[in-house]
Amino acid sequence: MQRGILTPREREVFLLLVKNQTTKEIASALGISEKTVRNHISNAMQKLGVKGRASAVVELLKLKEISL
Repeated sequence: MQRGILTPREREVFLLLVKNQTTKEIASALGISEKTVRNHISNAMQKLGVKGRASAVVELLKLKEISL
């Protein structure tokens, strides 16, 4: 899969994640389950080829997929 291509929902999850929101808060804000939030994060990490949320955020910032 091509790197740096997030779905709109994955991008939305990471934008909330960089605002220091918890998985529970993100789920509540988006009206989805915590498991779905974790799935979006996991899928994005897999696409980026990174391990861990922090690494994903760094990579997404480098790729200009998200901003602070």
